[in-house]
Amino acid sequence: MELHQVRYYVALCKALNFTRAAEACNVTQPALTRAIQRLEEELGGPLFQRERNLTQLTELGRRDGAAAHEQDAAPRQVEEQRKKCLHQRLTSSPE
Repeated sequence: MELHQVRYYVALCKALNFTRAAEACNVTQPALTRAIQRLEEELGGPLFQRERNLTQLTELGRRDGAAAHEQDAAPRQVEEQRKKCLHQRLTSSPE
């Protein structure tokens, strides 16, 4: 499982639309679809039920959704903490 797959999965969970999720991730729709398909292969089943104008989470998709949201948030939290530390170093007065 790669980080970009998790990001795409989280975007698709929110949008429930492959085109809008791809736009939110700044990738093409076929690239997003391939990444989701690879993720589904790794996890052993479909994460989404795909119909012409309707995309819904499957039971597997709902079950793994919470973990994916946490994994997606973790890198952002690390980056925010890094920025805070850098800001503190830059703004602290030398003794």
